Amino acid sequence: MTSLYPLKIQPALHVKVWGGRKLETLYHRALPTAEPYGESWELHDTATVANGPLAGQTVGALLKDYGHALVGPANDPAVGFPLLAKILTAEDWLSVQVHPNDEQAVELEGEPRGKTEAWYVLNAAPGATLVKAVKPGTTREAMAEAIRTNTLEPLLVYAEVQPGDVLYVTAGTIHALGPGLVIYEIQQSSDTTYRLYDWGRMDLNGQPRALHIEKGVLVSTVDSVPEIKQTGSNTLPVVDVAQGPYFTTVLHQLNPRNGPRITLDTHGTHFHILTCIEGSVTVSAGDVHFELAQAETGLIPASVGAYTLSGSARVLRSWQG
Repeated sequence: MTSLYPLKIQPALHVKVWGGRKLETLYHRALPTAEPYGESWELHDTATVANGPLAGQTVGALLKDYGHALVGPANDPAVGFPLLAKILTAEDWLSVQVHPNDEQAVELEGEPRGKTEAWYVLNAAPGATLVKAVKPGTTREAMAEAIRTNTLEPLLVYAEVQPGDVLYVTAGTIHALGPGLVIYEIQQSSDTTYRLYDWGRMDLNGQPRALHIEKGVLVSTVDSVPEIKQTGSNTLPVVDVAQGPYFTTVLHQLNPRNGPRITLDTHGTHFHILTCIEGSVTVSAGDVHFELAQAETGLIPASVGAYTLSGSARVLRSWQG
């Protein structure tokens, strides 16, 4: 069996009613149809390998074949790849939604994971805004009534954001992306989403999208508002983006001042997800070398060990823990 090596990843693209064409206009992605694309699943079971002898295989298939060598000894390969990395492009409001935590996901859905995630703003139109909570003091009963009567909007907490801003979205956080935003999202690999409010919108087939009021209100946090961390002006070689029990994300800034090369190591225990957000970077380990251009993603299997990044680039790196 072929030994694992650093993998360049071909993402899986998803049409969304709130999406558009920015994956094409900003990042020169070839979109297969004229529909509105909102999500590029950069790293997921459904993404495919684009380099070397494993090219064409999905990450999910590799997980079945290689198990802990791919994801590290702390993960159960039988429950799928543990993290999901996305690029989201919003031309309209996403639904106001909330995700359960691990215990709630098991209890309410029979799923192995809930969803905690983090957003890093890649691109923002002037005045672009997101939702990050309901106003403190809002009761669950008042929130449910506002959803049923289409009066939720005045109860939401909005925030204007710019590139480099970070929102850590703990499970239970009520949230939504607004028009004109492009973000990198790192999350627990779960698609369990409770849609609380959809702005009176129809889906691509002209039908109202389902709401999940009872479960959504049940798992919602209504007594706190998360802070947005601003990192856009930070020029350090390594910038802390997000850290929690499920993932850590940092930004590597390679340039003549900071240095054009860095050596990293999985130590045989943790996979690394790399997404180039500016410039281009060469990923190297042994005799394997490939380039990541802007908005391209690589996966370093846990078994790889030491590898290098070189070039003039800004690269988001995520791993577990």
